[in-house]
Amino acid sequence: MGAMGAAEPLHSVLWVKRRRCAVSLEPARALLRWWRSPEPGPSAPGADARSVLVSEIIAVEEKDDCEKHASSGRWHKMENPFAFTVHRVKRVRHHRWKWARVTFWSADEQLCHLWLQTLRGLLESLTSRPKHLLVFINPFGGKGQGKRIYEKTVAPLFTLASITTEIIITEHANQAKETLYEINTDSYDGIVCVGGDGMFSEVLHGVIGRTQQSAGIDPNHPRAVLVPSTLRIGIIPAGSTDCVCYSTVGTNDAETSALHIIIGDSLAIDVSSVHYHNTLLRYSVSLLGYGFYGDLIKDSEKKRWMGLVRYDFSGLKTFLSHQYYEGTLSFLPAQHTVGSPRDNKPCRAGCFVCRQSKQQLEEEEKKALYGLENAEEVEEWQVTCGKFLAINATNMSCACPRSPGGLSPFAHLGDGSSDLILIRKCSRFNFLRFLIRHTNQEDQFDFTFVEVYRVKKFHFTSKHVEDEDNDSKEQEKQKFGKICKDRPSCACSASRSSWNCDGEVMHSPAIEVRVHCQLVRLFARGIEEES
Repeated sequence: MGAMGAAEPLHSVLWVKRRRCAVSLEPARALLRWWRSPEPGPSAPGADARSVLVSEIIAVEEKDDCEKHASSGRWHKMENPFAFTVHRVKRVRHHRWKWARVTFWSADEQLCHLWLQTLRGLLESLTSRPKHLLVFINPFGGKGQGKRIYEKTVAPLFTLASITTEIIITEHANQAKETLYEINTDSYDGIVCVGGDGMFSEVLHGVIGRTQQSAGIDPNHPRAVLVPSTLRIGIIPAGSTDCVCYSTVGTNDAETSALHIIIGDSLAIDVSSVHYHNTLLRYSVSLLGYGFYGDLIKDSEKKRWMGLVRYDFSGLKTFLSHQYYEGTLSFLPAQHTVGSPRDNKPCRAGCFVCRQSKQQLEEEEKKALYGLENAEEVEEWQVTCGKFLAINATNMSCACPRSPGGLSPFAHLGDGSSDLILIRKCSRFNFLRFLIRHTNQEDQFDFTFVEVYRVKKFHFTSKHVEDEDNDSKEQEKQKFGKICKDRPSCACSASRSSWNCDGEVMHSPAIEVRVHCQLVRLFARGIEEES
């Protein structure tokens, strides 16, 4: 969280509300504590002791004269009370954080000033905290509440923490991405997006693209080694699912996300690049889905007039169509990872799996760099083909309020891998059983028609493209084209689906995907274990 000053420990007796309290500040532990102390002398902390890490203090303010006089009725024993207020993070249920405050009183003005100066000095030494942010607000995403959420919840907290901002309210798609390519971002400590997963995706593409442009790297090359960005991205959730925020923080609460930004949290996450014929199509951080999820998002795009209910409608329609797609998948297992998709080890703050997997991946890359082994020669690709209802690749759990476990509950945010989930053709009833398990605690991979692999690269080619390569496209059209056109409910498979890339429709019959380990950083810390 940045360097801590070498200030001396402080121990005093101050008043909190109507109670005499012992208050201690230990810079070495970066901890502020207070507990009831009925007697004037020193006392040991009891069960009622409270504490806050200095790194989770938002700001420290001196109480002004008006506030003192308004509260002076309580302090009849103090002729001229002096006070300071500590604004802090308070944890509540379901991974949510709230802004809380505690005011300390004393009759000794010099003592109050000593506490005030010491705490402020410690806060100033926290070098990871942002001071100037660029904020993009999507006023149309989700329920159209982005601007109101920012002004009512986020802006007051940024002001309290002395964070200055430049605000851009977007007016059209890709405005955030285009802006990040054009402006000089050196003066900003981070980029904040207010909106849903689509808004985040825009900022993500802008940040990564600008970084590669500055480094002289061609992102269209599938094997290009991308340079991580130094700019952190903050997400203020105001969308329909807020999958990225929920999977990295544990909740889609705007106040919680604002507090993570203020205290300067940092979390590195994986990003997948998606290519076709040496052309970069998109980047993905959450879901890359073909078949069911691709058809769902494609159909929902035509029904935006329905609002958020369009996802339910399109989901039901796609389920009833029960369409399957033929194709071939080749993938490279992520042998460097220390976890597996079914190990019951979820990704949490300070994740050991992410840390250890990144170290092992770096060792692999060093060996290849120094010629100790040829990475391409020792890589063992696996190939599978068949008829699929869905193909999903997730870099994170993809959790959301409707699916608290997500599509892959034990996927990791920064281990340099993606969980590749294959749902082969099965009955509607079995597919429904699979979908229902996204909403409960049962193992959603425990079906004979479901396969899951932890991979670092994969390629997919639809049968439609394979047929073209075999010069049989025209023959297939002549045989089946008229039948399928006249009878759309026939039993043959559709030629190809679309891809759902982080909630955006992507049309490509064949793709090449590669995971880039911990390519971008968010203002987050991962989901904390709840005590």
